[in-house]
Amino acid sequence: MPLTRALGPTTVVALHDGEGTFFQPREEAFPQVSAELWARADERDPGAVTADGQWLLRFRCFAVRHGDHVTLVDTGIGPADSLAASWAPVPGHLPEELAAAGIDRADVDTVVLSHLHTDHIGWAIVGTPYFPNATYLIQRADAEAFGADRESLLTGLGEQLRLVEGDVPIAAGVTAIATPGHTPGHQSVLVEYGQEQLLVTGDLLVHAVQLVAPETPYSHEVDPSAARESRTKLLKAGITLATPHLTEPFVRM
Repeated sequence: MPLTRALGPTTVVALHDGEGTFFQPREEAFPQVSAELWARADERDPGAVTADGQWLLRFRCFAVRHGDHVTLVDTGIGPADSLAASWAPVPGHLPEELAAAGIDRADVDTVVLSHLHTDHIGWAIVGTPYFPNATYLIQRADAEAFGADRESLLTGLGEQLRLVEGDVPIAAGVTAIATPGHTPGHQSVLVEYGQEQLLVTGDLLVHAVQLVAPETPYSHEVDPSAARESRTKLLKAGITLATPHLTEPFVRM
């Protein structure tokens, strides 16, 4: 069964779509990281490095169940012919994971795409929108930045696509929040109940090195300064993070 975390009436479900090694050495992806900082990161997340030193990623989506509503954050690496197939371990397992969680894809009413990198949009469209009754939320800045490369996605979603700008309330205590930097229109999802907070990060956070040192830049960020500002604003003591790429889906700051 998928792992879950509950905040009051809201339950967040981790959905494992796959795992595999990154396409470049982690030292190239994080060129400013010292040996000491790597040691701290590996102590925090030892499962993220293979015996021969490669970066091992998990590829996850998260379902946020609130009342009778289901919000899906990201759609993973996708089927065998997805856009991520050139580097990610397709086909992904999201359909089976949804079934194990008792979620029918027709019951998903909102899909939040954190950004438009291929490992986060894989099951968004499979011929037609894979979640037939969902509104797909994409930040306008990402749609504009990736427009030509993602034309089939953006046009294929048709009336199910909703381009947004900034923070967007989804349900009581559930908000899509703009966290730009990794991409121009990157967004995360914040779940709140009383004093508790859980952040579905998307690629605001891609490796434990950014967990132990949030100021650490990542070479694939389009705006490292903005990404650092987004991380340092949100990664605060006590918050629970729902992470797509770390070994454990839920971690505490």
